[in-house]
Amino acid sequence: MSEPVLQLDGLVRTFRQGSAQLQVLAGVDLTLQRGEIVALVGPSGAGKSTLLHQSGLLERPDAGQVRVFGRATAKLNDVERTKLRREEIGFVYQSHHLLVDFSALENVVLPQMLAGRSKREAAKRADELLEQVGLSGRRTHRPGKLSGGEQQRVAIARALANRPALLLADEPTGNLDTATAEIVFALLLDVVRRTGTAALIATHNPELALRMDRVVRLERGLLRPVTRVPDMPLAHGIPAGG
Repeated sequence: MSEPVLQLDGLVRTFRQGSAQLQVLAGVDLTLQRGEIVALVGPSGAGKSTLLHQSGLLERPDAGQVRVFGRATAKLNDVERTKLRREEIGFVYQSHHLLVDFSALENVVLPQMLAGRSKREAAKRADELLEQVGLSGRRTHRPGKLSGGEQQRVAIARALANRPALLLADEPTGNLDTATAEIVFALLLDVVRRTGTAALIATHNPELALRMDRVVRLERGLLRPVTRVPDMPLAHGIPAGG
């Protein structure tokens, strides 16, 4: 088997709350292979966003190791971490974080130019991605002129712009109505599967989680596989919201 895209070894993360300490990650292990889509579930406040930030090199663990294609990242400096993140990792957030003064096309072009591509090459790639997410007719619109679902589709295109090996998504449909969430999620799965990207997607929606390759649950600082059993959406139960 080839080198895992993402490997988490014993991640520990503790936050201070006044004089108390809250251990959010208590030794998390996870391996993610190319082309694999994994659902990350757990109660609100369990630390799913923290785990995604650790996986995406946005935060450093207190202990443990994050490996990207086998490369240990704990001792990388900030410049090296930024370069690796830009080249190998894409993010989709619940709040899309699009740049409001730029068009849909420009939002997908900019991360590519930051990675060193020419404006012409970046625009061509952006056009292709916006067509894949069904927004070629909205390419010149700024976020304020797009619906919530359209904005999230632009965010997906932007996350995939630099052809990342790893996609991290934090409740990507959480702010959308049920019908729009279904459209956006189906699109996300389709694009990720066609590109062979590894994906770790946090969600509270058990129906969406069941459509991924496997499910892991974060609770009390530990990550455990979730097994499916008859008459239940997922073992251990997944809250429908919160």
